[in-house]
Amino acid sequence: MLPLQFLGSDSAQSLGLKGDETIDVMLPADIKPQQELQLKIRKPDGTEKTLTVKSRIDTAIEVDYYKHGGILPFVLRELLGTAGKKARAA
Repeated sequence: MLPLQFLGSDSAQSLGLKGDETIDVMLPADIKPQQELQLKIRKPDGTEKTLTVKSRIDTAIEVDYYKHGGILPFVLRELLGTAGKKARAA
């Protein structure tokens, strides 16, 4: 899940969003905290709108969580990595 925030006067109401749209997020290869991203919104009637939103991944550690699929997978990978290093050192 990628948390996003509308900018300026944009809102679900002002954009006429009803929940039946297809939304594409244009993600760069290098995700950064509080980065501005582009959304492409396609309504069922075929109309499209592209707008800028702000990523609410606010810190570098949240970027890592996102890249790992969430905080739980991140923590588990860290624990497994630490356990593996201890086993090799023994």
